[in-house]
Amino acid sequence: MNTEKPTIPEILPLLKAYGEKDGNEVGGNLHIVLDDGNVNDSDVVFCLERAKETNDVDGVKLAELLLKMSKTQRSKLSNLFYELI
Repeated sequence: MNTEKPTIPEILPLLKAYGEKDGNEVGGNLHIVLDDGNVNDSDVVFCLERAKETNDVDGVKLAELLLKMSKTQRSKLSNLFYELI
């Protein structure tokens, strides 16, 4: 598994596609991170587990990438979420 920290520009297209999927208008399984701005590791892990439970493949991928990012990066992505969709 690649442990390199992703950049915000690398994640933006994935974030946009995730938010545009039916049912994800307020962040889907990653709602508490993307909509509410809860960006701690524990928040992302909670979302990751929820995405796994519901077979949300895109949510799992996005959550795993978010875990590699800093809290500052996650916060910026959360702030950009509604501008993207």
